[in-house]
Amino acid sequence: MAKYYTVTTPDIGKDGKTRFHRVGVAFPQNAGAKSFMTLQLFANPVNGELVLFEPKVDDDPVVE
Repeated sequence: MAKYYTVTTPDIGKDGKTRFHRVGVAFPQNAGAKSFMTLQLFANPVNGELVLFEPKVDDDPVVE
């Protein structure tokens, strides 16, 4: 399991292609925790949809 996930929101462009804009980071909780994951958002998705991806190799989480 990844140490964190990139939180994105999809946006369909005029060309019909879907692009994903990074809006936060998600951290899985330790085994035995009451919650499953913690989300830290630095932008609110206008469409209300969030998609999580495993990070790219050179990607660092943004924590404020």
